[in-house]
Amino acid sequence: MGKHFGNLARVRHVITYSLSPFEQRAFPNVVSHGVPNVGRRFTSQVLKVVPPLAIAYLIYSWGTQEFERLKRKNPADYNHEQ
Repeated sequence: MGKHFGNLARVRHVITYSLSPFEQRAFPNVVSHGVPNVGRRFTSQVLKVVPPLAIAYLIYSWGTQEFERLKRKNPADYNHEQ
């Protein structure tokens, strides 16, 4: 019936190694190496990320407050009607 999909070509001089998924450790050294690595990477990038976000937030909040202030009518324009 022909060759199966995984055996279509014969490759010479190539050595492949594999480890059974049942023999692998899914989360080796997560607590001892993973958590400190996340902390180190966070502290190295926080000064690059936080200032632009803070500036963008301040500009956005100022623009929203200014828009709301300019939307209001000036009460002094209507003093002569009473």
